[in-house]
Amino acid sequence: MRLSRRIVLASPLAALPAAAQDFPARPVTMVVGFPPGGQADLAARPVAAAMERQLRQAVVVQNRPGGAGAIGSGFVARAAPDGLTLLMALSSLAVIPEAEKLFGRTPPYTVEQFAPIGLVNADPTMLAVPANAPWRSMAEFIEAARARPGDIPYGSSGAYGTLHVAMEMLASAAGIRLLHVPFQGAGPAITALLSGNIQALATAPGTVVQHVQSGRLRVLGCWGRERAPAFPDVPTFMEAGFPEVEFYIWAGLFAPVATPAPIQLRLRESLRAAMQDPDLLRAFQTAGSPPRYLDAPDFARFFAEDSARLVGAVNRIGRVE
Repeated sequence: MRLSRRIVLASPLAALPAAAQDFPARPVTMVVGFPPGGQADLAARPVAAAMERQLRQAVVVQNRPGGAGAIGSGFVARAAPDGLTLLMALSSLAVIPEAEKLFGRTPPYTVEQFAPIGLVNADPTMLAVPANAPWRSMAEFIEAARARPGDIPYGSSGAYGTLHVAMEMLASAAGIRLLHVPFQGAGPAITALLSGNIQALATAPGTVVQHVQSGRLRVLGCWGRERAPAFPDVPTFMEAGFPEVEFYIWAGLFAPVATPAPIQLRLRESLRAAMQDPDLLRAFQTAGSPPRYLDAPDFARFFAEDSARLVGAVNRIGRVE
């Protein structure tokens, strides 16, 4: 998957129908299925602030963590389709239902319950370790994991969440076994990494860049097809001989699928304008996560392509407790 480093601006949308001109009459809730501090939360807050200025109505970020994002996603899937409850989701949105099927459980939602509004960013996942860890390269990390199967603890945002699937994808390709320690989101997992309670984490560049700059963490590898702009000296796993190890943590905005088309159009237009907001651009750049905007039609194609690849990876990984 090749991702542009610039904002891809959609062509101007058609004039909004009268039914959407008065939307929204009440505050909008933007649900994040993870605690503060992770990729979805870091994306949602500047997007919500910029959309407030476009919609002239409050856009409130609400964290509903649990189940690797499943609780928040399920909540929005069941919400009234009036455009007032939105979801800032990660790439795990398509993974969770597929993982539930592996265990014979009923998924808490399906991807068909959501209408894509727009992609806001997409970053290659990074392998982060404490700065005092003995490994100074991905090769040293993999060698240590092979010598000590199941001994190196790594954190995740929950079973089959973005951080879990990325690490299990590497483990499968490299023939290693690690100790999985799930948390409710990337924020708590990063806290555990900083305290030394875990020794590795697959996470977005924006969630660790400040800790790398302060000397508390080190990054060893990148799950992208190309090196991450925030860490140009960190090699990709593809460079190291693992061509199938590719994973992006993207954040995108969704509405319940039955949301009327005029309201979806209004949301798309407000997000398109928000993604050009100077305050949002500064916030994304400061976080080390440049914006990568796609309007609904292109985002839908991106989502379908990425989901197919991730579902295939989950089925190859199989049941992981």
